[in-house]
Amino acid sequence: MKMENRKLKTTSLDVLIDKHIGTIGTEKRNVFESELQLDIIGETIKNIRKERNLTQEQLGDLVGVGKAQISKIENSLTDARFETILKVFKALNAKVNFNVELLDSVVKIAG
Repeated sequence: MKMENRKLKTTSLDVLIDKHIGTIGTEKRNVFESELQLDIIGETIKNIRKERNLTQEQLGDLVGVGKAQISKIENSLTDARFETILKVFKALNAKVNFNVELLDSVVKIAG
């Protein structure tokens, strides 16, 4: 059987996300982005906790919450309070940086 020289067609992840989830600014895309951020935070907490050789229960004790709450945060099963997330990172002795990016250049003020 003779093989033909074929060029594979590639598509970027951004194009696939736009096509199957929605473009930036749509409700479905906003939900996706929010859930993705929660997943990243949860996975980061889990990885640091394991690096520090802490159990979920030990981390919960340091933060002042139960093991179940730590599990929910790590598995993105809850919208934990911002304050709790900061306490978790502080207990893990991890520095947190936030990047705020303005999506539009117009700020409307009612007057």
